[in-house]
Amino acid sequence: MEAPERRADQLEQPAEPGEQLKRGIGQKMLLLFVIGDILGAGIYARVGGVANEVGGAIWVSFLLAMVLAVLTALSYAELVTKYPGAAGAALYTNKAFKMPFFTFMVAFAVVASGIASAAAVSRAFAGRYLQEFIQVPPDLVVFLFLIVLALVNYRGISESIGVNMVLTLIEASGLALVIVIGIVALASGSGDVSRPFTFKQGEALPLAILGGAVVAFYAFLGFEDAVNMAEETEDPVRMMPRALLGGLGVATLVYLAVSFTAALVVPTETLGQSSGPLLEVVKAGAPAFPLILFSGIALLAITNTALINMIMASRVIYGMANQRILPKVLGKTHTERKTPWVAIVFTTLLALGLAFTGDLGALADTTVALLLVVFAIVNVAVLILRRDPVDYPHFATPSILPILGAISCLALMTQQRGDIYLRGGILLAIGAALWFVNMLVSRRLDKPDGGPGGQPPD
Repeated sequence: MEAPERRADQLEQPAEPGEQLKRGIGQKMLLLFVIGDILGAGIYARVGGVANEVGGAIWVSFLLAMVLAVLTALSYAELVTKYPGAAGAALYTNKAFKMPFFTFMVAFAVVASGIASAAAVSRAFAGRYLQEFIQVPPDLVVFLFLIVLALVNYRGISESIGVNMVLTLIEASGLALVIVIGIVALASGSGDVSRPFTFKQGEALPLAILGGAVVAFYAFLGFEDAVNMAEETEDPVRMMPRALLGGLGVATLVYLAVSFTAALVVPTETLGQSSGPLLEVVKAGAPAFPLILFSGIALLAITNTALINMIMASRVIYGMANQRILPKVLGKTHTERKTPWVAIVFTTLLALGLAFTGDLGALADTTVALLLVVFAIVNVAVLILRRDPVDYPHFATPSILPILGAISCLALMTQQRGDIYLRGGILLAIGAALWFVNMLVSRRLDKPDGGPGGQPPD
């Protein structure tokens, strides 16, 4: 057990003095990165799902989801300024609990959430937005979409903040159009002003709002990715809290305006039944606007979300294989492309398996369920690590907020169906199986040179 345990600790090791990343990200660039990471497929695809849960008052559930997200974001803000490394939740878990297998499972849960999100997004891509261009069987679209993502990933992607900024502006332009439609509808009196204040009939109001918040929470995911930029941020202690909270604030204002407009312009039933709800808003509120253009913007936002998720998942799998935490074969790279092709194949197969065994709602809920577990652990880690003072200033959140953050995560988790946890559990079981297979293989290979648990030669 000793060798695999020490390798698990590598999940949280900072770069060596000569291997540190360049600190070239300023405040504005970091803020836009956070906004771009949050905006995307969630708001374009899940407004209808929220409407199904809460009724016309979609914005209320988005507001609650934001409050719950901020509680966890404050915990991330404290931890990232206290431990400004690039490993995120795995780093904090390892420092707080010092249990290598537990640390690995948290890291794999983050990977699994990205794969589940990409599978969900593939279903969104195959929906109403694409049908505006061409009528194709959804299952075929899902298959081709994920294969194309894998090929792009295999070919090699140069992710840069500049590209993210451009894509953020394009994604935001579609949402800005929806907001303008809402302003015009209010000014002209063409919308139903009462509808955004009506709730689903036949269900207790708190449960309806909470059910909608669970669905809306998917649209706020992404803020946690920003902590991985800490080593490249000019002044993470000062900039990270501002970027996390500022990004969530901007995204919330956009989401509130978009969700209010959606209910104002389109009947709740229509939103709930559409796989491209914002297209219904444009169609009803701006019939002269080319629907193909808006669909193209939506598809770009959806594709960008999926690609980022799959790149993240394959690179983390590759990294853990290189650190001998996962089987070595997952760390193989292509001789010419220098891309982790085995990890790409592995993550793509998992995404395909998920995409063909669940719909958009179930897969998005699986993503949320996995990250809620991670978020609950991060909130607890904040409190545990208060016993680990550091000799430099860092952001500190009031102790009551991580407690409320953990409780809120548990509350949202209670709203998930059993099949969601079954799907998430299967993903985590795959990770656990890989861990133990790698542990057994490592122990067998180590025996000739160092005895049981011995280290192999360099």
